[in-house]
Amino acid sequence: MFNPPDLLTLLSAPSDRNPGQGQDQERPFAWRDGKPLSHAWLVAQVAAWRRLLSRQAGSRFALYSSDSATFSCILLGAWQADKTIYLPGDVLPATCANLSTLVDGYLGEFPPQYAPLTLDIDDANANDSHNHSHAEPEFKALLPDFPGLVIYTSGSTGEPQAVPKFLSQLATEVASLEQLFGARIGNADVVSTVSHQHIYGLLFKILWPLTNGRAIHAQQIAYLEELQPQPDDKPVILISSPAHLRRLPATFTRDQVASIGVIFSSGGPLEAEVAVAAGALLGSIPVEVFGSSETGGVAWRQRVAGADDSWQVMPAITWRVGVNDDVLEICSPHLPNSDWYALADQVQLIDPQRFRLKGRVDRIVKVEEKRISLDGLERQLKTMTQVADARVLLIGQPESQHKSQQRQRIAAFVVLSAAGLQVLATQGKLALNRMLRNGMAHAVEAVALPRSWRYLDAMPVNTQGKITRADLLALLESSAPASPSAAGLPRKPHVRLLEQETDRVLLELTVPADLLYFNGHFDGAPILPGVVQLDWAISYGRQYFPLAPHFLGMLGLKFQRVILPGAVVQLELLHDTQKSSLAFRMMSATGPHASGRITFGAGHAAS
Repeated sequence: MFNPPDLLTLLSAPSDRNPGQGQDQERPFAWRDGKPLSHAWLVAQVAAWRRLLSRQAGSRFALYSSDSATFSCILLGAWQADKTIYLPGDVLPATCANLSTLVDGYLGEFPPQYAPLTLDIDDANANDSHNHSHAEPEFKALLPDFPGLVIYTSGSTGEPQAVPKFLSQLATEVASLEQLFGARIGNADVVSTVSHQHIYGLLFKILWPLTNGRAIHAQQIAYLEELQPQPDDKPVILISSPAHLRRLPATFTRDQVASIGVIFSSGGPLEAEVAVAAGALLGSIPVEVFGSSETGGVAWRQRVAGADDSWQVMPAITWRVGVNDDVLEICSPHLPNSDWYALADQVQLIDPQRFRLKGRVDRIVKVEEKRISLDGLERQLKTMTQVADARVLLIGQPESQHKSQQRQRIAAFVVLSAAGLQVLATQGKLALNRMLRNGMAHAVEAVALPRSWRYLDAMPVNTQGKITRADLLALLESSAPASPSAAGLPRKPHVRLLEQETDRVLLELTVPADLLYFNGHFDGAPILPGVVQLDWAISYGRQYFPLAPHFLGMLGLKFQRVILPGAVVQLELLHDTQKSSLAFRMMSATGPHASGRITFGAGHAAS
């Protein structure tokens, strides 16, 4: 049996410490487009990148690659060449500009002006694992105190911060994960909806499987609908996040989910109802991991039947509740030293191994000298029937500090429920703003009531599945009138009539890749907004049927699968003259996308 060494000796262990290594070189280390990439291929690629980087001046290189197999090869090759790797979360212009003052070169998928290094022709020939010798190059054991990485925080509460990591920190965390979860995972392959450019994805979909001989899937899946049946029923583990698990499709085929053995989720607490729904649909209740870029993993939980909402501390971590604000303090081998580290999370002690999260101290802000919990405001919003999800931010500056700056105010970003969408459609935004403010007023001081409101189809998330402050602020800026550059972008799909009857019509809609409504919804993973789908249903309904003049309401509204740029979907419209309603369904070869019934009348709905 193949028994890989620990992370620090992953490529360097002699054969007597790793029996069976020679005959196991053709075992897949990764899968790409359904084809295996062998361990021999990995070894050859790492050697090629080591040779290339050993010839480069400087010790700090930025790495960005969306392909997990390529990323792994470059990362290990860089470490063998004694290079420290900087991992940005994206390659946006501002990110690259910031890196330019910190690094000596670029690797992977950076814009051409940054001249990212590529393998030369001789090294590139190593891509074919059948064309090189099975004799392994000599690799050295990595030193525990080598500064292997600089990663960046997600930016969920502020600007992303650089966090250096010694290899010893990464190695001890990988060992902790194997101790906790290795037995239940077995030899499963690894599939992920999150990026390896952040600490969670890096550990769970790259370093942990590589160290313990589990194959990874090179392509990240943007949406859970993309899950594919596994050949020969090979078990997989799914590395995901709350943002992805909250948007579960209505149905999966049995083949899609039959192979899923364990689901991991990190990036924020998972609501109990979401965890249960994921378990019912995917066959496994997610294992949630609590931690941060700075601390690595701290605790975990799984909401099985009868379990409470407390978190179990990971092995080798000592913890206590701080005397100030009840914050969690830890002493951990995942940290750079043995000092106590205070997190921004308030906790309640349950027993020596368990705690309950109470909120974050960095989300307690002051407005006009009043202490306000942003978490508390979000909880109040989520209790309302019109709200499916909510986030709030404090924006602006205190007037006493910056007279030229805008006054401080709370901004609310709300994903509406079907009830909320109906209020928005029938009574308008100002009435909905007032309704939500009044619904909070009994529990929130007037100064804390939101003054800016944005209504969304879904929260914007980054490649880690996290909602960042920068993305939310961008939504405030994007509320300005469309720029002239957007004037020429299409607002409607290409339409083809497939079937037409007196009370039924079936249309084929081809969604333009440059549709105006994909802008900012969302960057890097655009999807068609639900309100646009409703608008199209009503628009084409009026085109083909004599609908009553006034919109009255919606019933049974469901959004089941996302619609991507370039998608071809069918829109079925059914007109019920007796009920004065229009039923619609959007579907494609992948399954149902949206459905609902819209009612119309001669007069306005009662407010």
